[in-house]
Amino acid sequence: MNFSIDKPKVFFKTFGCRTNIFDTQVMMSNLKDFEVTQDEKDASIVVINSCTVTNSADTTARSYINGLKKLSNSPKVIFTGCGTRTKGEKLFGESKIDGLFGSSEKENINELLKLDEKFFKLGDLKSLDKTVVEEFVGKSRAFIKIQEGCDFRCSYCIIPHVRGDARSYEESVILNQVKTLAQNGFSEFILTGTNVGSYGKKMHTSLAKLLKKMAQIKGVKRIRMGSIEPIQIDDEFKELINEPFMAKHLHIALQHTSKDMLRIMNRRNKVLSDLELFEFLSSNGYALGTDFIVGHPGETPQLWQEAMNNLHNFPLTHIHAFTYSKRDGTPSATMKDIVKGDIAKDRYIELVEIIKQKNYEFRKKNKTKLEVLVEQEKNGKYLGFDQFFNQIEITSSEDLVGDWLNLDDYKVGITKNEARFK
Repeated sequence: MNFSIDKPKVFFKTFGCRTNIFDTQVMMSNLKDFEVTQDEKDASIVVINSCTVTNSADTTARSYINGLKKLSNSPKVIFTGCGTRTKGEKLFGESKIDGLFGSSEKENINELLKLDEKFFKLGDLKSLDKTVVEEFVGKSRAFIKIQEGCDFRCSYCIIPHVRGDARSYEESVILNQVKTLAQNGFSEFILTGTNVGSYGKKMHTSLAKLLKKMAQIKGVKRIRMGSIEPIQIDDEFKELINEPFMAKHLHIALQHTSKDMLRIMNRRNKVLSDLELFEFLSSNGYALGTDFIVGHPGETPQLWQEAMNNLHNFPLTHIHAFTYSKRDGTPSATMKDIVKGDIAKDRYIELVEIIKQKNYEFRKKNKTKLEVLVEQEKNGKYLGFDQFFNQIEITSSEDLVGDWLNLDDYKVGITKNEARFK
């Protein structure tokens, strides 16, 4: 990116997942006639990269848009991301936004932002970006998008309708992306996408084969992955779990631990085989996270209790929990036996507390040397994540941002580990 004080300033507001973080970086990389600012009050244009996975995500984006109208600089508001296909037309029709472009149009952002008139460019759900990202502004870790879209049709999920069917980037494109970022100083890479584990399915390759080739690139120290489905962790993948480049943490999407609820959700995983997989990975030293939806239609008190009884058996350490959010156009949206909001909230709290305790127990028992990439300084402390994806807070008189530390002397707190460095 070329910067000049004469160029109009653009602020990017990114909501949602790691894939959106990568997409924002793609947009930044394609700006030629604009300067990126980190302060929305200085911007003449604000680009909102939206999420639509829940009603709350939509509401948050709308609230942010309303807030922009109060700024004295009165920026133009441009809307992109997953929300373009669910809420974009309404926002545009209400004149809440000045322009909209879909995911397939993001590499054309420079020309789109130069338009004087309002625009609505929804694009398609088949394309893949060609941009090679060379930097991640404000990040110590690099995100690598390896695929787009999903072929699963879980009953509650809107994402295939806004991201399209699964399609993978060519291996050579991904490896070139990793090499470029490694040469620019990045050493931890996070593979992201709509359904990461489906990588290579239609290309006679696999996620495991890609990981092996990535690990051979000079400068690659640690690789993490976004959410993977249990059925996508096959024997080929299992052969890699003890390789030194693998982060000792996997996020495996269960969504529920009741057999009947998995059927209602049109999920492909099974509770007993899920438990067997988690126990295998845990026995190899892994911290394990999952997604879990609370309050989906049909979640009776009996099924909830069954789910929690089963959950106690899973060696989980992290949770990405949602209360169910109705998405128009999905099968779940027409289901009966609705769970009341206050009940769903109580169940959510119960679930999160169980995993919080499990994480604490894991950190107490697992007193091994921590390999930490320090990501930021906040309130006089340095923060980073270890190989188990647990945050650690470090006190130091030195500037540690971007450094790798090996810590064997640290305190295990209730919510995080703490350490001193020199």
